[in-house]
Amino acid sequence: MQRTGSQYKGDETVNIIGVIPARMASSRFPSKPLADIKGRAMIHHVYTRSKMSNLLNDLYIATPDQEIKDYCNKNNLKCVMTKETHERASDRVAEAMLKIENSSKKRTDILVMIQGDEPLVYPEMINLAVRPLIRKREIMVSNLISPLKSKKEFEDPNKVKVVLGKDDFALYFSREPIPSKKKGATRIPMLKQVCIIPFQRDFLLKFNRMKQRPLEIAESVDMLRCLEHGYKVKMVFCDFSTYSVDTMEDLKKVTRLMEKDKLFKAYR
Repeated sequence: MQRTGSQYKGDETVNIIGVIPARMASSRFPSKPLADIKGRAMIHHVYTRSKMSNLLNDLYIATPDQEIKDYCNKNNLKCVMTKETHERASDRVAEAMLKIENSSKKRTDILVMIQGDEPLVYPEMINLAVRPLIRKREIMVSNLISPLKSKKEFEDPNKVKVVLGKDDFALYFSREPIPSKKKGATRIPMLKQVCIIPFQRDFLLKFNRMKQRPLEIAESVDMLRCLEHGYKVKMVFCDFSTYSVDTMEDLKKVTRLMEKDKLFKAYR
């Protein structure tokens, strides 16, 4: 399989592919990918903004739903159909990656999973998340993190909290408020996971073969699978203010923010 790409790691080209998993059957917000925000579906905003990253060689939406595929075809968004049976987004993007490789005859080096419910994503965020994997091949996976801005966010189970150890590797992820505020934690940054997750290609496939373990199941946080199997997750600070859409209230908030968003003005 051909190795290609426009970015360089030493003398070697690196092929970096972005995949946005999207499905209509969200338990918290059905039909969320096609929710309208200022005249475009949410997934359309994520795709358009992500495509502006100068580190991505290509970008696709991965979906099991014909309705999303039809929208993509109508709006010239690259799309890969995947199985309906996937429980995790990482399984969906891995299937999409292998299909993309098969059709393009080009091997992926880094696969960037970009969540489809972050319509205010900035291309620079993708670049920030990917760079550690380009610079150090031994880093298997990274996540973005940003500060929690309110007590409401800190206590919101839809926001995945994370605490860090040495060199900004994750110690633990939780949907509960961590670290505890009871004993001096007010001096420790309150951080949330931002769901742009680059994987080294082969580690993504290995990750999906790993068995889910008790902490991942209890917290419903995929990255705990890495920690429970002894792998590190590199965390990268991000100063951009983004908001995931998990409820209708979130959708209304993001719609208001989009009205003033400078990047939106460039493609509206």
